[in-house]
Amino acid sequence: MTDVKQISPTICVDDPAACRDFYVQYFNAKVVFDAGWYINVRIGKGELCFMKPQRPEQPLFAGEGLMYNLEVEDVDSEHQRLTELGLVPVMPLDDHPWGDRGFSIVDPNGIALYIYTPREPAPEFKQYFK
Repeated sequence: MTDVKQISPTICVDDPAACRDFYVQYFNAKVVFDAGWYINVRIGKGELCFMKPQRPEQPLFAGEGLMYNLEVEDVDSEHQRLTELGLVPVMPLDDHPWGDRGFSIVDPNGIALYIYTPREPAPEFKQYFK
């Protein structure tokens, strides 16, 4: 097998432009491809792709069961910035024993965005780190 150089999700959505605009506005995403029906944005070192289905049998994302984890330098500042811009956390900012401080918001598709800064994990979680 050859080495995989990159992996990025493509989410089938009804409105790719709304996704593009959300990530550009709130996360300084860079648009790297935009054909209208297929849009690819870069956020930090990762990429997200949003696609309007091109065939009737291709399903739309149902809005549940997917979470993106976004590591940031200062989660407290990020929480303040995003709430001041009007985003409402669905999980409050808190310290977590598994080794981070974070909160969650939801994007236009219902995808949870867990925004966090790493912290020292509690002793009971240290055994799980490899």
